[in-house]
Amino acid sequence: MNLKKLILFGTIFSSVFTACGNDAVNVTPEQPNEPTSGDVKIYTTTASLSRDFKKSFIDFSKTSNMSPKTIKLDETTKFQTMDGFGSAITGSAAYNLLKMTSQDRAKFLKETFSPTEGMGQSYIRIAIGCSDFSLSEYTLNDEPGIANFALQEEEIKYVIPVLKEILAINPSLKIMGSPWTAPLWMKVNNLASLGAHNSWTGGHLNPKYYQDYGTYFVKWIQALQKEGINIYSITPQNEPLNDKNSASMVMHWQEQLAFVKTALGPKLKAAGLTTKIYAFDHNYNYDDMADQEDYPVKIYEDAVAAAFFAGAAYHNYGGDKAELLDIHQKAPNKDLIFTETSIGTWNDGNNLGKRLIEDMREVALGTVNNWAKGVIVWNLMLDSDRGPNREGGCQTCYGAVDISKNDYKTIRKNSHYYIIGHLSSVVKPGAVRIGTSGYVANGLQYAAFKNTDGSYAFVLLNESGETSRITLDDGKNHFSYEVPAASVVSYTWKK
Repeated sequence: MNLKKLILFGTIFSSVFTACGNDAVNVTPEQPNEPTSGDVKIYTTTASLSRDFKKSFIDFSKTSNMSPKTIKLDETTKFQTMDGFGSAITGSAAYNLLKMTSQDRAKFLKETFSPTEGMGQSYIRIAIGCSDFSLSEYTLNDEPGIANFALQEEEIKYVIPVLKEILAINPSLKIMGSPWTAPLWMKVNNLASLGAHNSWTGGHLNPKYYQDYGTYFVKWIQALQKEGINIYSITPQNEPLNDKNSASMVMHWQEQLAFVKTALGPKLKAAGLTTKIYAFDHNYNYDDMADQEDYPVKIYEDAVAAAFFAGAAYHNYGGDKAELLDIHQKAPNKDLIFTETSIGTWNDGNNLGKRLIEDMREVALGTVNNWAKGVIVWNLMLDSDRGPNREGGCQTCYGAVDISKNDYKTIRKNSHYYIIGHLSSVVKPGAVRIGTSGYVANGLQYAAFKNTDGSYAFVLLNESGETSRITLDDGKNHFSYEVPAASVVSYTWKK
């Protein structure tokens, strides 16, 4: 092989890992004459990564607005108040983060979570005990007897240290906790025979242990409080209709109603905890179980139980986001939050050109425009072998970002990182989604918000293969921006 071929081969080999999303690929360099300030701050990502979350600035227009492609903001029409956007810090994600050098990790976490110097991710989800992306299967009370509750190595060595580093960057971060299973000694094979179910997978919570399991949640929240970590919200069970995950536990709506009404809700209240409880935490289509349709609404029909629930949480592994609107219409006084979605080999998860557009449409804007107060995607970080993972869990998933196992430094950013960043960078916790009117077109989706500091935020998806010069008008000021083909653009400005 001659020298030219050797150089070419080496170049191709070194770029294999980064070719699908690294911010070193196809990035348009900053031009020296580009403004570094202006009336409007803009972030742009194209599916080709010719613009990779590129920050730019423009000023308000000084001329009359005659553009036929004008979108007007209407802050007299108000929808939901936003809680935040983020991703899951699983045991696997925490493990990978801690394999980085402290300097590299600090840089990445600041870019991800800083409200002033980064994307400002503001809401994360963690497991209560193990998840299917933990380093092992465990709960916080594996030895029978609630007195034996204790945080385990995965929390102490991995998850809690990472949470503390993130909270130092963003102290207002919201944290949601979800269990994948109760301790095995609390589980039964069914609610008729109440036979023992000594398995991490499936089974039901034994009503005999409702009170102990309510105490389990209280002890977990208090244990993290002692570490300086406040838990904003919980769900009683991750994917309560899934009996195949590792780990997992079935909790039909009748069971969740009874558990929260008689144990979890009263236990939290007695302990003086204000942690929000969200029902369900599973798919839009209720896994095609007819008797479980409208799961949260059926719980809300019990007034005593309903009083303990802030709302309901959803995943998108089955069904359509329109279910959010349906549930909102049936229970308009209850919140909705989107808590999990995954990318992997099954849906071209490392094909940014495809996934950026679809995930922005279906997950980010799709859920927010159907009343979701927050959006959380699955693992923040996996490694280049899609791990650490284990048998029984997902072995084909990618993270929001993937880090190379060769150096624990080289990072590939996937669609989930971008879609959350485009929301969290301009839409701040407490923002209110507001109305819009004017220009609409096939392939164009957007949402508008008013932040608590009086600034506006606008997030737009252009699915089409053509650029489009879009004008935004808040009633006082207007400006135009050339939106690239197949791109996501986020804007923020003050009136």
